[in-house]
Amino acid sequence: MRRNWAARLHRISVEGMRAVVLENELLRVTVVCDKGGDVVEFLHKPTDTDFVWLSPQGLRDPRTHLLGAADDVAGFVDHYEGGWQEVFPNGGAPSRYRGARLAQHGEVSGLPWECEILADTPEEVSVRLSVRTRRLPYLLEKVYRLRSGTAVLETEGRATNEADLPLHAMWGQHLVFGRPFLRPGHRIRLPEGVRVVPHESAIGPSGRRVRAGGPWEWPVVPADGGGEIDLSVIPPEGTPSDIVYLTGFTDGWYEIMGEIGMRVEWDASVQPYLWLWQELGAAKDYPWWGRAYVVGLEPFAGMPTDGLAAAVAGGTALTFGPHETKVTTLRAEVLT
Repeated sequence: MRRNWAARLHRISVEGMRAVVLENELLRVTVVCDKGGDVVEFLHKPTDTDFVWLSPQGLRDPRTHLLGAADDVAGFVDHYEGGWQEVFPNGGAPSRYRGARLAQHGEVSGLPWECEILADTPEEVSVRLSVRTRRLPYLLEKVYRLRSGTAVLETEGRATNEADLPLHAMWGQHLVFGRPFLRPGHRIRLPEGVRVVPHESAIGPSGRRVRAGGPWEWPVVPADGGGEIDLSVIPPEGTPSDIVYLTGFTDGWYEIMGEIGMRVEWDASVQPYLWLWQELGAAKDYPWWGRAYVVGLEPFAGMPTDGLAAAVAGGTALTFGPHETKVTTLRAEVLT
């Protein structure tokens, strides 16, 4: 029976795509099943704060947006509405793996997922999404769960190699924060002992923030132009774009805080890296046009953002035995 109190769940359509809303007294979470299982709303009702950044280009249906020159980056970027994505089995740049050509962050973020309701009671609502990759033989499943009276979204992911031989994969949670939530001066908290591995080269023409080399101790690291910077403080608009990889997590968690904030906990035994991506308005060309002020804090299995082949070569990719299933969890909680 349809409810508008306690925990509740609604099937809706967003821009012509199947979606599901998980809601309780404190949160409203919207998941687009027909586009990667993307989370496009994570609204904290008491403060009217949506922790999901929405891109100025808006939500586009990959099935209908077919114009423009095709390339292995545009498939993701041209349909990137912001939000939170599942990234599997390739992380970052296009890559070739065992004869398969994998696009930017491919494959599952652009595919339609099946959606099954697991629980729909006043105490708890939950759904299971599932999809099979097209170029590698994997089955990916994800459960979203919201309990009454809590400001916590719980997720459980399962990845299964359906082949009779071992395979590799990268597996990440593309969690990105932006305005109206994100502001200069917001702070990132991490466990003790985390280290910073800079990306090998600058990711934008305006230079980089963190000096190449390392690894460095979090959070104060050498700046590219001399001196030091504190990576735990969100910098002002116009700061150069950059990406670094955070390692050394015994417990996987971070907090990003202003007057209100979020704590994310994940299974660091499966996803041992946290990608810290900053695009703060310095990129004036495609695809950002100076309109993005965002910070990604992305739990990941595999690095760097050069694709699966590079992660395999560097020994950071996940290895799946024949018919092996790996399970990971993530918990996102609003802090007030």
